[in-house]
Amino acid sequence: MTSTVDVGDAELAYTDTGTGHPVVWLHGSGPGATGMSNFGGNLPAFGDFRNIVVDLPGWGGSKRPETDEPLIFHAADRVVRALEGFGIERTHLVGNSYGGAVAMRIAMRYPELVERVVLMAPGGVLPTDAPPWPVGLEHLFGYMAAKNPSREEMAKFVRLMVYDETLATEELIDERYESSLRAHPELPIPPNFGDLTPDLRLISAPTLLVWGRDDQTVPLAWAPRILHGIPNAELRVLPNCRHWVQYERAPEFNHIVREFLEGGVAAAAKG
Repeated sequence: MTSTVDVGDAELAYTDTGTGHPVVWLHGSGPGATGMSNFGGNLPAFGDFRNIVVDLPGWGGSKRPETDEPLIFHAADRVVRALEGFGIERTHLVGNSYGGAVAMRIAMRYPELVERVVLMAPGGVLPTDAPPWPVGLEHLFGYMAAKNPSREEMAKFVRLMVYDETLATEELIDERYESSLRAHPELPIPPNFGDLTPDLRLISAPTLLVWGRDDQTVPLAWAPRILHGIPNAELRVLPNCRHWVQYERAPEFNHIVREFLEGGVAAAAKG
C-alpha cells in the first residue's frame, strides 16, 4: 500500500514493508517509472529487510515542485528528508539509472546515513569522450518531449530496455504507458540532471555496480569512470542483458545484491 511523507515542499510517495535492516530502493527516470514498477518483483527476495520503495519527485505518486535545482540534487535531498521523518539513521541504498545517481548524491553528501550502495547502470556521470546520446536515452528524451506520447513509442522504449524482448510484455507496456500519462514529467530536453563526477571520491560506503553488458541506455563503456572514481567500488557485468538488470536477470541480481548487503564479497569476486 502506498503512503506519503511530508518532505517540506512536497509529499513523497513510498511503500514500506518488512522490519529488518532498512534498504531504500530508488527507481530510474524512464517514462511511467515508479518505485514498485522497477522493484516490485525483487522485493520477495528481500523480505527479511525493511524495504522502503520511493517514487522520486515527478514520478509515480510524487509531484515535482517548481525548482531550478538539478534533478538529482533535488531528489536526493527529499529522500534524505523522508529518512529523517522515518527516524532512520543508517540504511542501504539500491538505485538504478537516475535512482543510482540519486543514491550516489546521498552517499556523497550524507555519508553517515549510508551503509552500502548498489548501483545499476547509474546516471549522473558522463565520460569525457561520451558519444551522442545512446539510443535508449534518445527514446527516453523523445518520449518526455512529446505532448501526446503514444503507446507505440512506449513499446519501443520498453523493448530497448531488455535484451530478451519477450520480457517486454503487452501487460508491462500498458502498465508503463498508463503510468506515464498520469505523471508525465514536463522537463527541458535533455533535463538538467546534474553532474556527480567531481565528487565521486566522496563516496566512502562499499559500492557494488551491476551492469548489463548490452545496455543501450547507459552503456557499459561509461562504467570505468564510476568504478575508478569511487574508492571502494566493484563491478559485476551480466551478459545478454540491457538496462533493466533487476528485471531481466532478477534471480542473479537478487543473489548478488543480497550477498553484498549482508557484508560478503559480490558473487563476481568468487569466480
